[in-house]
Amino acid sequence: MKKYRISPVYTASPPSSALYTPGQVAKQADPAPDTLASLSAATLQALQDLLRQGEAENTLRSYASAMRYWAGWMQLRLGQTIALPLSVEVVLQFIADHAPRQTASGLRTELPPQVDAALVQSGCKSKLGAPAHATLVHRLAVLSKAHQSRNLPNPCQDPRVREVLARARKAYARQGGRVQKKAALTKDLLQRLLDTCDDSLIGLRDRALLLFAWSSGGRRRSEVAQADMRFLRRLGPGRFVYELLHSKTNQTGRASPDNHKPVLGAAGAALEAWLTASGIQEGAIFRRIRKGGCLDASGAGLSAEAVRLIVQERCRLAGLDGDFSAHSLRSGFVTEAGRRNISLAQTMALTGHQSVPTVLGYFRAEAAIHNPAAHLMDDEDGSSTPDAKK
Repeated sequence: MKKYRISPVYTASPPSSALYTPGQVAKQADPAPDTLASLSAATLQALQDLLRQGEAENTLRSYASAMRYWAGWMQLRLGQTIALPLSVEVVLQFIADHAPRQTASGLRTELPPQVDAALVQSGCKSKLGAPAHATLVHRLAVLSKAHQSRNLPNPCQDPRVREVLARARKAYARQGGRVQKKAALTKDLLQRLLDTCDDSLIGLRDRALLLFAWSSGGRRRSEVAQADMRFLRRLGPGRFVYELLHSKTNQTGRASPDNHKPVLGAAGAALEAWLTASGIQEGAIFRRIRKGGCLDASGAGLSAEAVRLIVQERCRLAGLDGDFSAHSLRSGFVTEAGRRNISLAQTMALTGHQSVPTVLGYFRAEAAIHNPAAHLMDDEDGSSTPDAKK
């Protein structure tokens, strides 16, 4: 098979910083002479650094991935190098190539199979076939942001594009498409993971990590990776409060009572055991452990990816079947709260969710099987009512 190589575009910079990085996209519009021309190279670099550091790492990676895909698709499908602004026609072709529609022969898109295969071979996508609706929307949103940040005519805002995209969403829904959520690690499943953790340094760390993430409100993997002793306050033996100053929903570090996350009970005891065994007194709370069972002397914390791998490895050791990831701790906490009828306000105070519908999705999915209306055909003692005589 012929090997394809796609020239990197936006390999590091997000669309929001592109105003200060001219030349990354071919034929990019030059900055207005009365604005950026008077700024020094050092100032431009400082602005670029601020913009990059103001974005979460996951966001930067998602921007780079989306723009790399656009570059690969244009090169392989249209034989063109990506150059902003894109035309409305190009964006419409992109939607037709990626949004499946029902035909007499089944679902299909306009993306030629050989181009699809080349995109996979080049690393622009992971597998053959149409993307999920969320992926298509994300790639268009990143392209739109790239145009907006340069004050260029935005093809994604064209009425024709918006109308087709709205209809495509309905088509996805009719085809049975829905958001794929990771399986939830509720209390019973979490206990099975904890049972795989022995009293070695790795076992103590993983037990503390799992309980810290779950019991403090379902922390995101980035929040676990960035957990630092500076923000951990001891209330007593095995009792802590962690101040979460920065999160996905609080990127400016604003002060709030909800920033304080309790680490009590089993979670507090596990954290106490880990800190005692590791001797950690400052810096990252959760760290790498070298071969031989020694703590990494560099003091560097785990990466967000390492947190994901730890959760998945513990799921494997526990023999759990399902699509689990680090996010399963977060969804498991919310699902368990719904099972126990914990109030929505109390749950959201710990999780940090800003969207009530998001949390209700977990609550209602779990509550459906406990709805008394589902048992109207049963007698009060729980037995089934026999069929009425004819």
